[in-house]
Amino acid sequence: MTEVLSVREIVKTFGAVRAVDGVSFSVRKGTITGLLGRNGAGKTTTIRMITGIFYPDSGSIEWPDGDGRDPQDRIGYLPEERGLYRQMKLVEQLLFLAEIKDRRGPEVARAVDRWLEKFELTDKRNAKVEELSKGNQQKVQLIGALLHDPDLILLDEPQSGLDPVNMVLVRNLLRDLKEEGKTILLSTHMMGEAERMADDIVLVHQGKVVLSGPLDFIRASFGKNTLHIEFDGDGAFLETLPQVKRAMIVNNAAELSLVEGADPQKVLEASLGRLRIQKFELATPSLEQIFMEKVGAETVEAVA
Repeated sequence: MTEVLSVREIVKTFGAVRAVDGVSFSVRKGTITGLLGRNGAGKTTTIRMITGIFYPDSGSIEWPDGDGRDPQDRIGYLPEERGLYRQMKLVEQLLFLAEIKDRRGPEVARAVDRWLEKFELTDKRNAKVEELSKGNQQKVQLIGALLHDPDLILLDEPQSGLDPVNMVLVRNLLRDLKEEGKTILLSTHMMGEAERMADDIVLVHQGKVVLSGPLDFIRASFGKNTLHIEFDGDGAFLETLPQVKRAMIVNNAAELSLVEGADPQKVLEASLGRLRIQKFELATPSLEQIFMEKVGAETVEAVA
């Protein structure tokens, strides 16, 4: 599959802090690539180097198909910090953002109308930005990143601060864009969300890539040694079982990483007398568990 972007050994330091330390990855055309890691891992600095806001101290950022377009015009960028003018009308805001990319005239106006219809914002076209809900402002910002038909859409924490309804809305929008053949680089610390959408992942920790590749391949490579359990009752005891190496327990669900050679039936036997089991499945681990496996829970806690 054709590569849209190739990042090779980029480094960025700020004083004594090495924010990005030799990061390399590629983004394949027509895919969603998740740039994942905890807050402070170096994701936003990497995104800002791709956009040209920062220059890398060393390494390279390349556009392999080389069609001659300015890299800035090949990118649609949704920053984590929103950049809308609150007093502007929605349609004026979008036309202004298009003009920054040297797009103007009837063709752009028609494109604005198409995107407004797609995102169910036609009736809001003359509303001021400040009058829109947070979810609708997010859609306006996303339309602004798409109007110039970029080769690569860069999204930095697009679901940060959104309520569950708007998180689903943005998730569905990204899936629709992929179905239309768009290429997306999604930077997020929300690994569960990335797991629902990403084709490929780049997992970074303390400025370094610790894991990268197709998501399905990566999950399969860690084997089916993880129990996913849903239950009624108090499941806190699950992490103390001798078969369990690591546990993630949230409300009435648990993901248990088992020790090598452990018998899952022993966990089930220990649970039956204390919990009402709704789901008991041996499967591949989640991205969160894989991340813990790669960097260690103690390292994550120490960094936090």
